[in-house]
Amino acid sequence: MEAGGYAQAAGVLHKSQSAVTYAVQKIESQLGVKLFEIQGRKAVLTEPGQVLYRRARTLIEEALALERGAASMRKDWKPEIRIAAEIIFPTRLMLESLAKFGEERPETHVELYETVLDGTEEMVLNGKVDLAICSRLPKGLPGDPLVRMRFVAAAHPDHALHKLGRPLTRRDLKRHRHLYIRDTSTQRKRDSVTASDDEARWTVGQKATSMQAAAMGLGFAWYAEEEIRDLLAEGKLKPLPLREGAELFAELYLVFADRDYASRDEVRLGEIIRERVAACPGQISDAGPLTKAAKPAVKSGR
Repeated sequence: MEAGGYAQAAGVLHKSQSAVTYAVQKIESQLGVKLFEIQGRKAVLTEPGQVLYRRARTLIEEALALERGAASMRKDWKPEIRIAAEIIFPTRLMLESLAKFGEERPETHVELYETVLDGTEEMVLNGKVDLAICSRLPKGLPGDPLVRMRFVAAAHPDHALHKLGRPLTRRDLKRHRHLYIRDTSTQRKRDSVTASDDEARWTVGQKATSMQAAAMGLGFAWYAEEEIRDLLAEGKLKPLPLREGAELFAELYLVFADRDYASRDEVRLGEIIRERVAACPGQISDAGPLTKAAKPAVKSGR
């Protein structure tokens, strides 16, 4: 189906076209249903074929998960662990968590991916990481609430927005450069983390670049308060006096790609991350439920 035709499928499978055609015909004969029909130059799934295709994919994914799980259980510890972390999760906490894990498992290779929105979900669903810290739960996967992040809009103290000398409105913000961080998904469903109707905006690839640009007076952005604490203390950034929405919140979740077959090191790293977050709740989160008005922070808080 993905290849779009028998010839293309033959190329992907490194088989002759006749072999692929024969295999499809044999399956159709055994099942007693027509799976494909030719439309122009393309082989298209029939309605029964679509139903069986979806079911077959599910069975294959379950078989692969079973195989991966069995492989993990044969090993006491895995030689490598891969984690994707939304960029709004404080870098300091992630590094402290990895440092603790490294003390316990110094020989384990760690792959850390710093991701944004759809990029995080994509890596989990495609099996590219073992666990992830997400701002929303990937489709079909459960997760545990990890931390509630507080965001503030900030700019350099000498920025034109601060010089207005009054509470700022959304209209005021639209007239000045907004700094965004690009979605890391390969599909690039969104060029940025927030709405795209700003009159002036820059899109960058890393939060460090966005923070440096803001500290240089090149624009403003929403930042996790923990991440810019030092810049605020040094006077390089200052919260914008917004008339409404002066602070926003986003919920982060800890998600395992396959909790049923998670290895000992995956589980242990998850425990360490939870412990590290719990050790400093007042610094990175704010008490109370995530309100309806605050939910957009997941999209606009970068």
